[in-house]
Amino acid sequence: MGIYAKWMYDWEDRLCSEATDRVVRPFEWGLEWTRGWPGAERIPQNGHTPHAYLRELNEAAVAKSDEFFGYESPSDFQLEGNLLRFTSAVKTPYPENNVVHGVWFPAQEKPGRRSRQNSSRKRRVAAIVLPHWNASIGQHGALCAGLAKLGVSALRLSIPYHDYRMPAELKRADYAVSSNVGRTIDATRQAVIDVRSAVDWLERQGFENIGIVGTSLGSCYAFLASVHDPRLRVNVFNLCSTYFADVVWQGLSTRHIKESLESEISLEELRDVWMAISPPLYIERYAGLKKKPLFIYSKYDTTFPTHLSVQVIEKARELGFEHKHVAMPCGHYTLGQSPFKFMVGYHIVNFLKRNL
Repeated sequence: MGIYAKWMYDWEDRLCSEATDRVVRPFEWGLEWTRGWPGAERIPQNGHTPHAYLRELNEAAVAKSDEFFGYESPSDFQLEGNLLRFTSAVKTPYPENNVVHGVWFPAQEKPGRRSRQNSSRKRRVAAIVLPHWNASIGQHGALCAGLAKLGVSALRLSIPYHDYRMPAELKRADYAVSSNVGRTIDATRQAVIDVRSAVDWLERQGFENIGIVGTSLGSCYAFLASVHDPRLRVNVFNLCSTYFADVVWQGLSTRHIKESLESEISLEELRDVWMAISPPLYIERYAGLKKKPLFIYSKYDTTFPTHLSVQVIEKARELGFEHKHVAMPCGHYTLGQSPFKFMVGYHIVNFLKRNL
């Protein structure tokens, strides 16, 4: 290992260890979360073990993923100042989580260019920005502001169980990704549907060209949303990876979750029961959609282990669909530090500006 690599890995470890509030929660199959899923009523639990039942539900969800990620568009969008609110089409036991929040960054007009034609053009270009796991409400705001300054309106969407949506008993967004198998799937499904609902709102505002940027966990959500929504034609997957289970099992940030999982379930079994929320199950479909994707990964990532990210790029090449990729000379946590946050910001903004 070279000096730079060792320095980077040490830096990653230090940044990861700053969080001292990770909780090892008990393993749960979470079958109660499956009751509201489309198609679940067609698959009764007749003698199935929890693993076998969840595997069958996942197989059905993948086979009919348009139904699984389908929704009824909200009718109560409200924009007050720069804060958008609407009721999630997925209902959970937590009232806070059932209201979606988005911070709105409208494209800025340049002085001397206030013609009606120019204003109309800018209104038609927008991007949804999905933050990383455990992001605070202010994070990713600089990216959104940068996009708005360059003519791309941005909607920074709060993902399930985060910031405004976090239940009172939580200090971290543990219910988004945890050792509760069913709840993790439900949170991912909700995130995808919330994104699609946000696209509905953007369309109602007159936007025609809509892109999406997802970082880390948000990257997974963005991919699943784009697969199931043709309106998201320009995609940035910032910190991409493969199977949901592999990231949780191998990642530095999820060691506390693995600690709970590994006593009850194997990695292979976990892949089975999280297949419906894993990008590789949909990448062949994505390849046929002719979208414009940018895949970003980090060379020294221990949270989304680099070899998993490389598999995404290799699969894109194998399938032969148009794409661009960027390998950042840092890790997962260090991507948010100077100078790397400015470097990745440039790649994201430039790609969206050129392709939307």
